[in-house]
Amino acid sequence: MVAEPDPLTVAAAVQLARAIMRAMSIRPAPLAGLALLLLTGCTLTRPPPFAGSATPATPTGSPPGAIAPGTPAPGPGEAVPVVPDRPSAPARQFRLGAASNALVNQAHGQAGSGDFGGATATLERAQRIEPDNPLLWIELSKVQLAAGNPGQADAMGHKALALASGDPAAQAAAWRAIADALRAERRNGEAAVADQKAQALGTR
Repeated sequence: MVAEPDPLTVAAAVQLARAIMRAMSIRPAPLAGLALLLLTGCTLTRPPPFAGSATPATPTGSPPGAIAPGTPAPGPGEAVPVVPDRPSAPARQFRLGAASNALVNQAHGQAGSGDFGGATATLERAQRIEPDNPLLWIELSKVQLAAGNPGQADAMGHKALALASGDPAAQAAAWRAIADALRAERRNGEAAVADQKAQALGTR
């Protein structure tokens, strides 16, 4: 497309034509034709403006409620499939290893025959195998209570409770050991509270 003549270009062409006329004594009539010729030669064809295509921005996230890629779209009247929640992790459960279990059985026999010192020593051997197992502290609490040491039984019950985090059954057993120790000390109100906590965690 040919652009409109630039006014500056036209003025320059006229001045050039006049200079040539004065030099060659050309009459004014051909001056118009010469100016038009020069104007035509000086006129530049301007390129059309660049018509770049704008690329629309692509959204980076999916709108709320969008169906995940690869999932077929529901038909009319069909409900949008809902992805089920992941199942919660099961509760922790403490158990005795084979060696510790054998020592606990041995301690039961010793305590049953009145050898509370021997039972305590046997349970302490089991604790060296599994020092963080609350079940062994509960066994020690029972032995101390039977030996007539409710204060030590209470302390060992609280130690078991601190180690039983995440295991409702072990926590309930620890609270029951604490309640028994408190009753032996005639602290019946505190014992009742401990029993309630044990019942909230599991049946006795």
